[in-house]
Amino acid sequence: MRVTLFAAALVLTLGAAAQAQTLDRIAERGELRIGFREDASPMSYRNAVGEAAGFSVELCKVVAATVEATLDLAELRVTYVPVSTQDRFDAIVDGRIDLLCGAATITLPRRTKVDFSIPIFIDGASVIYRAGGPASFDQLNGHKIGVRGATTTEQALRNTLTNSGIIAEVVPVDSHVDGVQRLEQGELSAYFGDRAILQGLMLGRPVQGALVLSDRYFSYEPYGLALLLGDTNMRILVDAALSRVYRAGGMQQLFEATFGTNARPSNLLRTLYLVSALPE
Repeated sequence: MRVTLFAAALVLTLGAAAQAQTLDRIAERGELRIGFREDASPMSYRNAVGEAAGFSVELCKVVAATVEATLDLAELRVTYVPVSTQDRFDAIVDGRIDLLCGAATITLPRRTKVDFSIPIFIDGASVIYRAGGPASFDQLNGHKIGVRGATTTEQALRNTLTNSGIIAEVVPVDSHVDGVQRLEQGELSAYFGDRAILQGLMLGRPVQGALVLSDRYFSYEPYGLALLLGDTNMRILVDAALSRVYRAGGMQQLFEATFGTNARPSNLLRTLYLVSALPE
């Protein structure tokens, strides 16, 4: 792969780093460790053959190619490391992974612990109902609502309930699959989650029409790729790789590969990619 002038300049700055950071570690071991969520389809998941897959993972493959070219490695091993919502940011801090490719919302509190790339996606919390049960959020008073624990979505649910004056039991679950199964079995009256993930969960359900996805959004969730806090070289490399894809119109092909042949970025996402792409 051709090394750009930007990449060459980036390599020259590595020696000036006060301590070994991400790119130095990758160069030393010849390996890039990518953290991914196993249960956040279509953004990040383990597919039927056990491989890491999803929208975020595909973008991280673009980053991996840029890392290989920038460091001028004959071969770069890419290792995918499963992480949970509880330990995903700790995995960056303690060096278990070099880059987090999941469904991570960029927030100010999180940016005190890790850095984020330019935004890669915009989503928002929504809710799935069981057919025959409560049909709107306002009808959930006194009911049980499931949500993936230890996520910004859980906090968004609690805030929405408080602001709406609705008293309901919030039931944190260990996985989205578990939450939807408990909804289907009648243990929950609704399941709260990022809408793109909820759409993925509803595809191929055994009983079509048993679940209903709301059109309502309850929060704003800008996603980014997370990396080591204060690692300027790695952050610039990641942002450069993403910016080139955005400018070249590569997001259309990525959407089709991830979401289906007829998938198209929304007008909001097209605007996001236009304004987020950084010039070189």
